[in-house]
Amino acid sequence: MAEGELSDNERRLVELARDLAERELRPVSLAYEESEEFPWEPFHKAAELGLASFDIPAKYGGGGVESLLATCRIVEELAWGDSPIAQVILQGGFFAGPLLAMGTEEQKEQWLPQLCGATPPACGLAVTEPDAGSDAAAIATHAKPVEGGYVLNGTKTYIGNGPVLSLCTVFATVAPGTRSRGITAFVVEKDDEGFTRGPALPKMGSRCFPAGELTFEDCFLPEDRRIGDEGAGFRGLMRFFDRARVQLTANSLGIGRAALEHAVEYAKEREAFGQAIHEFQAVAFRLVDAKMQLDQAQLLSHHAARLSDAGKPFAVEAAQAKLAASEAAMFATWAACQTLAGRGYLRDSPVQKWFREAKLDEIWDGTSDIMRVIISRSMFS
Repeated sequence: MAEGELSDNERRLVELARDLAERELRPVSLAYEESEEFPWEPFHKAAELGLASFDIPAKYGGGGVESLLATCRIVEELAWGDSPIAQVILQGGFFAGPLLAMGTEEQKEQWLPQLCGATPPACGLAVTEPDAGSDAAAIATHAKPVEGGYVLNGTKTYIGNGPVLSLCTVFATVAPGTRSRGITAFVVEKDDEGFTRGPALPKMGSRCFPAGELTFEDCFLPEDRRIGDEGAGFRGLMRFFDRARVQLTANSLGIGRAALEHAVEYAKEREAFGQAIHEFQAVAFRLVDAKMQLDQAQLLSHHAARLSDAGKPFAVEAAQAKLAASEAAMFATWAACQTLAGRGYLRDSPVQKWFREAKLDEIWDGTSDIMRVIISRSMFS
């Protein structure tokens, strides 16, 4: 990607992200993974630099970055430093996405400036349910219209930042049994009566970015908490997913790049049978394949981002990029583990951590199977 495609402000933010990743995220990465503590300190350091709100419009106090291509560059640098901490930093933008797309000016003024200070709240986006993951139209959480607002009942699960969030965009149905036609978006605040945040789920990786269960038991929300019209949520959600998938490719690329760089340096220094191990084709070619897959995935990622920025359809390209990048990261982290062998299997090695984190990207925001379904439908329609 040519630097000329970025504005001065966007280049500045990429540089800030790179510097933060190197100085503040990478050094504490393993410590937060082991402790599983929420990374408030690096999150607020990022916020002070404007990196927790770079994708919020400037009129509300954010960085004003609209370009998905620039977003990908920023996210890749943060994920190179530490993927789970990067995801904590980025959750404000995910919370704000539906609000920016469908909310009123009054709603934007109420919630968006909170995300742009030096100590923003933890935020989340709640779609997934115990029986509604890949099939988002199967959402069963019921938002029953009542006088003055809605009453929510239901459960969300695997929600990023769930145990600690203060603000959450929640998707529910106002018309159970109608699938996508009733899905509507709402803002829920942590002190709303009937809203419960469950404990952190015991995940394989990305442990300092907690995921939890959210429960709604006769949770009343006033009318002004609804984002957009009744039934407009599913279309907004699908548009949001397309953009989120492209952004997630940058997370995968950051993880994969970190793992590949680490493995290459190790292969230069480690000797076996009287020579550096990179001189063995089995080692070198494995890392060549990892580089090629990551570079190819980056091309797909940036192509999808450019289509989005040009206002052109990009749903299929987003699926291709997400599939390619997540699987490239999985291969690159496997290749790094294989190259470091026993050294990479120890818990004080970052490669075992990156390997576990790469797996998540093959699952969330649409599994690899779902990405293949989307692509195949475009081929045979």
